[in-house]
Parts: sequence; structure tokens; C-alpha cells
Amino acid sequence: MSFLDQIKKLRERGVIGMNYRNIELIGRYNERSKYPLVDNKLITKKIAKEAGIAVTELYGKIEWQSQLARLHEILAPYDSFVIKPVHGSGGKGIVVITHREDDLFIRANGSSMTLTDVHTHITNILSGLYSLGGRYDIAIIEKMVEFDPVFQNYSYEGVPDVRLIVYKGYPMMAMMRCPTDESNGKANLHQGAIGVGIDIATGKAINAVQHNHPVYIHPNTKHDFSDLQIPHWEELLKIGAKCYEMTGLGYLGADIVFDKNVGPLLLELNARPGLAIQIANGKGEYHRVKRIDEERQERSADERVAFSMNILSKV
Repeated sequence: MSFLDQIKKLRERGVIGMNYRNIELIGRYNERSKYPLVDNKLITKKIAKEAGIAVTELYGKIEWQSQLARLHEILAPYDSFVIKPVHGSGGKGIVVITHREDDLFIRANGSSMTLTDVHTHITNILSGLYSLGGRYDIAIIEKMVEFDPVFQNYSYEGVPDVRLIVYKGYPMMAMMRCPTDESNGKANLHQGAIGVGIDIATGKAINAVQHNHPVYIHPNTKHDFSDLQIPHWEELLKIGAKCYEMTGLGYLGADIVFDKNVGPLLLELNARPGLAIQIANGKGEYHRVKRIDEERQERSADERVAFSMNILSKV
């Protein structure tokens, strides 16, 4: 197949590129003044709770180097926790501690950290090592998600999440990101996690890729992705839909995890979501964008979810 034939095929499938995303979607529908609502995880938590959306529990935050003198005291109540940079992206700077063994903090991949190691890591966060633009940052300490055992066959040493693309408040496309040994237990496609395209109508897997190549079984657990069914699917879509009113952003990515005790939790939002979700789904966003553009009437979040499940899923 020639290069021109490949371009034609991509257009037929409605695959959009970076220029279209940046100009026609992000540039047109995302006001820059609203970026702090999603670029700052503390602000995102605050506005989500105000909107009645469940988020991961915040244990504490470290804003100043001087607070690290009390690090042992701050961490003492918790056997498990997650450390994140407030302005981080792409999973950078995130450390997951699953339990303790004597004076050691044990990570999800089985490696260990001393209190000094944790101190150093938080110092790096504060200095901006992992933040957008390298600016000064804040470290937050969150409760570790106890992921739903329904996903144990599709994840390795980490917590899988669902990325929803929401356009004008309509959940438009979805994928589950499944950690692998290669991704070091992180749900990051660039590091080797599996991207599983999800049917927007049913929450069932329709396709799976790793490094943009088709896969059919998880490389570590050896389970078939065709059996994957996401529970609480409509509830998850409603979380994504509500993020439109919550942020005022017309094009965003919503990352949602599943806690076995709480259910779906909003993990974070992204005003510049990537395009790999199209590869995971085996189709592009363009035709769904145009179908949503045809809708002129105002709809509630519940009505938009119903539209996505019943109408948009067929586009």
C-alpha cells in the first residue's frame, strides 16, 4: 500500500492528527484560563468533590522543603500510599507504596525505598523535576487505590485505568490502559502498557494494542482481552460527562480508576489528551466529533451519556 493510500484509509476511518486536535479541538474549545483546573491535581480534586464526583482520598501535601523534617511523622499513620507531583503528567514522579517491611517502604514492583529515598524523591518533586515546564511543584500523598479484582487478569503490578475522551460533554471514545512488566506497573502506553479499545455502548473490549501493534492476550497474565468487561460502565460515563460542566473544557481526557470498596474514582483530567486512543479502538475521532457537532439542543449529563451509548456508538 502506497503512502497516499495509507493516508486515504486513515481519513476514511476518521483518524485525526495532531494539527486537527490542536487547532480544531483544543484551540477552539479549551480556554487557556481554565487549564489550571486540570493541570493542578489539588484544584481538580476540589472542584470534583464540589461536583459530587468521587476522587482518591488526599492524605496530605508537602509544599516546602522545611516540611520534610517531619516526613517520618507525616507518613507514620499509613502503611500504603501514593506520592504524586501536583503538576506532573504522563505518570512521571508517581511512587506507589503498597506496604512496609520494618523500616523499608515496598513499591508495587517489589523494590524498596528507605525514608531517605522517599525524602530525596519528594525533594525532586518540589524542585520541578517532574512538573510541566519544570516549575516549582507540590508533592501530594494520596490513599492507594485497591483496584477491583475483576481486573486482576489484565494488569501486572499496577492499577489499570480508563481514559475517556469527552467532547462538548459527550463521552466520545474510551480505552483501558493495562500495566505490564515492561511498563513497570504503570498505565502508560509509551512505557509499554496495553491500550484496550472499549465499546462506548457496552464497556466491552473491542481491540488491544501494545506499542501500536495488535495484541490479544496480556503478555504477563496470559489472559485474553476479548473477555474484558468493565463494570459500572454507565456510571463511569456519567463521571466523564460531568467533567464538562465542572471544568468548562470542550475537549478533555478523563482518567478513571476502580476501587474495590468505593467504585469508580476520578484520578485526573487532561486538557491535551493524546491520540493513541484511536489506535486502541481501531477507528478515529473525526466522525464522532462531526456527529456531536450536529446536535444543537442542550442536554443534561445523563442525556449526553444516553446519546453516546445509543447513537454515538454506531458512528
